[in-house]
Amino acid sequence: MPLAGRRAKGTRAVGRGDVRDGIRWLRRLTLLGAGLLLVLLGAAAPATAHAALRESDPGDGTVLRTAPRHVTLTFTESVGLLTDSFRVYDPENHRLRTGTADHAPGRSDTARVPLPAKLATGTYTVAWRVVSADSHPVSGALTFSVGKRTATAASPVPDETENPATTALYNMARYLAYLAVALLLGIAAFVAYCRPPTAAPLRTPALAAAWTLLAATAALLLLRSPYEQGTSPADALSVSSLTHTATSRPGALLLARLALLLLGGAVVALLRARRRRLPRRFTLAATALFSTALAATWSAAEHASAGLQVPLAITSATLHLLAMAAWLGGLVALLRTLRRLESAAVPVLTRFSRMALASVTVLVLTGVYQSWRGLGSWQALTDTTYGRTLLAKLAAVTALLLVAACSRTWTNRLTGAARAARADTGRAAVPARTPEVATVPARGPEPAPASAAVPADAPEAAAGASRPPTPPAPAATAFHLLRRSVLAEAAVGVLVLVLTTLLTSTLPGRAATEAARTDAVTTGIPTASVTTVPFDTGAAGGTGKVQITLDPGRVGRNSVQAVVYGPDGGLAAVPELRVSFTLPAQRVGPLDTKVTDRGGYWVADSFALPIPGTWTLKVTVRISDLDQVTVTAPVRVTK
Repeated sequence: MPLAGRRAKGTRAVGRGDVRDGIRWLRRLTLLGAGLLLVLLGAAAPATAHAALRESDPGDGTVLRTAPRHVTLTFTESVGLLTDSFRVYDPENHRLRTGTADHAPGRSDTARVPLPAKLATGTYTVAWRVVSADSHPVSGALTFSVGKRTATAASPVPDETENPATTALYNMARYLAYLAVALLLGIAAFVAYCRPPTAAPLRTPALAAAWTLLAATAALLLLRSPYEQGTSPADALSVSSLTHTATSRPGALLLARLALLLLGGAVVALLRARRRRLPRRFTLAATALFSTALAATWSAAEHASAGLQVPLAITSATLHLLAMAAWLGGLVALLRTLRRLESAAVPVLTRFSRMALASVTVLVLTGVYQSWRGLGSWQALTDTTYGRTLLAKLAAVTALLLVAACSRTWTNRLTGAARAARADTGRAAVPARTPEVATVPARGPEPAPASAAVPADAPEAAAGASRPPTPPAPAATAFHLLRRSVLAEAAVGVLVLVLTTLLTSTLPGRAATEAARTDAVTTGIPTASVTTVPFDTGAAGGTGKVQITLDPGRVGRNSVQAVVYGPDGGLAAVPELRVSFTLPAQRVGPLDTKVTDRGGYWVADSFALPIPGTWTLKVTVRISDLDQVTVTAPVRVTK
């Protein structure tokens, strides 16, 4: 065999080995991505709330002269109510019987619950749990007092707001659904548009993705009500849970997704049974329609369904998901079929290159819009979790674009080499034009030139003429490098998909900034600064603790409330209590709060703190004429 032929064959053998290595690495990458998702789900805290509490009436920590008729909460977006959205506890930690919770007239972002007509004097705790417009549950708590503040036995959140098992299972199903839909729609787009010579290598991953998506959707449907209510997964099969899920907007979208999957599976099975192939245009239209409807079941239930410009946002999110699936899922399909592509590789690669370029364009345009809509300001990029996660995704997408550019470069080189090879083959097939043969008299045979002598290995060359032509070494090298760049592209794509899914479970920067600009409570954490200082006078029964509340705990006018607890944990009356603040770093203080006794509850209605910083709280407790003690604790004061 000629030297050139041996080099070409050797190069192609190496390419096939590289394909097998690429497939093995793809499987390892898939397992690694699944393991990464499981680690994230296992280690993650409950999903961040997507609707923030903007204001409440009564406000958290307020003291009212008369009992309110309602508790009203206003959120940054519309919310849905549960059967047990509000729980109100009296100062003795007994749950009150309240009316049915509903929305304020014409306000889907405002929830309220009627209170009993008569409320005793003291501090009440309100625990609430609603569902934000993007389908995630939101919970928190606040307190208000009637007449005066009293020590309350109720904790800020009396019961568990999340069931760890339910949350973990629900989040796992969400992540698996995202991976499965990206793979399923990507394979469908690849087969419909790129038209590989055979779809047999894609049948197994397509079926795996379809069954995974079907199972994940069924799990989400069953776990939806326990996830919203914060109850055990054992409640998933109860009639009340299934009825609640079926009548809610997220449940209806999950049912629609399930119906689309079953309908699509039935159509594909029917066509395969009849062994019919639809026209290409009809296949493209049906694939696009099915993919769009399926993607809409995500976008209509996530961030896009709440906030600004909802119709445009849902359209943008749907296109974003479709482009991501066509690119990333198409990459997996391309890797799966590369080992089967030889002479037909160039047309398939050319079509996929066009599809990938269109997907990238759509991803960039929709990504810019969604980033603007979710962030709201440049500062939110670094000041919010949503912004920092978005920066990580942008870095991963940049890396993905660089790798994609390399893939496109090798695709163009392979296309150019194939065109040159076809041109050479066409010129060799056309016989030489010899018009002078008809006018020149016939001559005897002339000796063949030396360059036309038959080589020594003519039999081997003749035998090789019956085999399909082997691509030249430069084309085989470009094919080999293309496989490696596509594999790297798929690896970075998994990271992009993980970060995209994390963004869907993070409070948007716009909502976080809006909630931070108010004095409201977010996720049930009071705005006031509460400090508990233990004390021990050394005398019998001279131990206890003092709870100091500085409201709002910022520079300027504050109110100071102090409650003394005895050794048994109950309220204790003391003859004297002094509270002061000192800022050692600025040599300010001590500033006496001048708290006064109001029936066992010490209060200073107006106390000014001029400078932010870490102040030293000094509390002097006297329990008798002879026994007193002074204790200190740090308190952070913000602007």
